Amino acid sequence: MSHGFTAWPEEFASRYRERGYWTGEAFPALLDRVAAEHGAREAVVGTGLDGSPLRLTYTELRDRALRLASALHGLGIGAGERVVVQCGNHPEFAVVVFALFRIGAVPVFALPAHRHAEIGHFLAASGAVAYLHADEENAAAVAGRVPHVRDIASLAGLPPGGPLPEPPAASAVALFQLSGGSTGLPKLIPRTHDDYAYSVRASAEICGLSPETVYLCVLPAAHNFALSSPGILGVLHAGGTVVLAPDGSPDTAFPLIAAERVTMAALVPPLAQVWLRAAPASDADLSTLDLVQVGGARLAPPVAERITPGLGARLQQVFGMAEGLVCYTRDEDPRELVHTTQGRPICDADDEVRVVDDADRDVPPGTEGHLLTRGPYTIRGYWSPRYGDADAHNRAAFTADGFYRTGDLVRRTESGHLVVTGRAKDQINRGGEKIAAAEVEQVLLAHEAVADAAVVSIPDEHLGERSCAYVVAREAAPVKGSALRAHVRRAGLAAFKIPDKVVFVAALPRTAVGKVDKKALRDRHRKDS
Repeated sequence: MSHGFTAWPEEFASRYRERGYWTGEAFPALLDRVAAEHGAREAVVGTGLDGSPLRLTYTELRDRALRLASALHGLGIGAGERVVVQCGNHPEFAVVVFALFRIGAVPVFALPAHRHAEIGHFLAASGAVAYLHADEENAAAVAGRVPHVRDIASLAGLPPGGPLPEPPAASAVALFQLSGGSTGLPKLIPRTHDDYAYSVRASAEICGLSPETVYLCVLPAAHNFALSSPGILGVLHAGGTVVLAPDGSPDTAFPLIAAERVTMAALVPPLAQVWLRAAPASDADLSTLDLVQVGGARLAPPVAERITPGLGARLQQVFGMAEGLVCYTRDEDPRELVHTTQGRPICDADDEVRVVDDADRDVPPGTEGHLLTRGPYTIRGYWSPRYGDADAHNRAAFTADGFYRTGDLVRRTESGHLVVTGRAKDQINRGGEKIAAAEVEQVLLAHEAVADAAVVSIPDEHLGERSCAYVVAREAAPVKGSALRAHVRRAGLAAFKIPDKVVFVAALPRTAVGKVDKKALRDRHRKDS
């Protein structure tokens, strides 16, 4: 481990370079290349932070990124330093990201839904020197914790900072994505230029992207799915156009599809169902929409079967994780596999996948087991600015020979496609938004009226899963569920983490070793429903 980053063993790194996965092209060079090839073509389209339409060509995107890079360098932000970035779906997001890439600074991608409790954690855990934001409330709450807290809308007014440093090496950490946070607040996922760029390029090839691709980004731009699978970076690599939407509602998205002649969109399952319900009554011309990706959570086969007839587009299922592995269904796959599986890995040769039982023994195809993986774009360890901070978790999250324990339960078909059957970790997948039960429980237990609490997933027809908090109240301090939900909101957690349901119980069921029996709580919900 060096400076908190666990590198690939040289045996593997050499193989990945020799086989052409790692090309040595860092993201600043990628932007220079596509700007030279597609200069006058539109790269990014959307609403600027000032509320007015903003359309940037490839040349304009590169030039704005270089100007901002100079300004940020002039502030003293340098190579290897972390910068928490929180911005909605605005063209300025791309400018900021490429500016940070150019000076070798490392963006830490917060989502718009994250509140000050999470932002404070990201700043501390990453050792960030700056917070670039579009959220004044969060900024006020964390003011003084880092040298630079800047509204992204104001960055264009910064003076240039002189000559730029040398671009970063492709082996350097390019960015930090955030884990789902199954054991508390999210962990930092270090992705290098080489490994992330390979995932982007390979994804773009699998999805058939070209300069004619017009991608509607309705999910948060900083989310790994929207950024790289193939997402914003994949479309820019291919010379296409990214259309950034402020939200994914049909009222917003359908007119954009018609106006911008959108060819591709990426959705989570709940949003796909919303689009399916709205499409028959819409007057918008959706005829250019050719490919709809659905990922972030498992798509139910009956819904999958409705995508093409309902939206007039091909369906591609996507399953992946910010830690690395990404799976896609392919155009050549039989319809049954597209409807019933979550795809197969990007790299046939070197995405190594194991499905194992509780004792780490491999199970045969068709048998449910724990998903383990390693490969040219799957990390070898979480990151920490202080030696040893991540060691204990890494020992649990990775095998001795470098396989990442994803926490997913899957079945593998004879063709190598994966069917996701659940989560082994104590995590709730609420329509693609991951909720760490432990984080919400800690907030609930801080309330003076709560004696004990456990948060579990409960089935939901539209979201896949919702959260239910089982609470033991202190006798002397009666409390209502609405008050506890308000308490979680005041604690600064994202809105999607607020329990959907609160149930008061006399006591929580326990296992033989004294742990809360969450399976019994989920069984109780099924019986009570």
